[in-house]
Amino acid sequence: MGELKVFTIKKNIHEDNLKVAELTREELRRKGTFLINIMSSPGSGKTTTLVSTIKILKDQFKIGVMEADVDSDVDAVAVQNAGAKAIQLHTGGLCHLDSTMTKQGLDELGVDGLDLVFLENIGNLICPAGYDTGAMKNVAILSVPEGDDKPLKYPKIFGKVDVLIVNKIDAIEHFDFDFDLLEKRVRKLNKDILIFPISAKTTEGVEDWANWIKKEIGGDK
Repeated sequence: MGELKVFTIKKNIHEDNLKVAELTREELRRKGTFLINIMSSPGSGKTTTLVSTIKILKDQFKIGVMEADVDSDVDAVAVQNAGAKAIQLHTGGLCHLDSTMTKQGLDELGVDGLDLVFLENIGNLICPAGYDTGAMKNVAILSVPEGDDKPLKYPKIFGKVDVLIVNKIDAIEHFDFDFDLLEKRVRKLNKDILIFPISAKTTEGVEDWANWIKKEIGGDK
């Protein structure tokens, strides 16, 4: 799909994050582009989940992905090979993206003609939760090996997101993971959250998650 673009983002501390986030959402709505911000710990399966999702949706929607990382372009290449327009965002050591940085990435990606853009945020459960990126929806991914106690340790992110994807359910029998207990803990923080159990590896449950995206895009455009 051509040579991958790698862009080093620059943080402007003088910008008002919330103001830029709202302006970004307004601009994306005018262009008919739906932005989803995905957050998780490293190793939870963000990129594998994106690849599985792109394969389901790519024939129906034009998709772009912004892969944020401290370095490397491995993840961007993977989603590009799956059929999405991709850009790698190098953060220079920062552990999150805010709305100004996201806007820079969107400008470099070029969203004209894109129906759907995913922002794969920096891999941790603390920093990204504190910043509005300008996304229409926020999603967290929690993998089974991480344990069902993560909402107790990192309540802010679970209280913020619209959707929780529980990944690697194909391995649940090998871990001390109580799905019902996890759901109880999450809903104490966020009663309206949607929870999708999936296996990005086997694609179990990914169709349900993809169908939710289809409905959201249809409702927003």
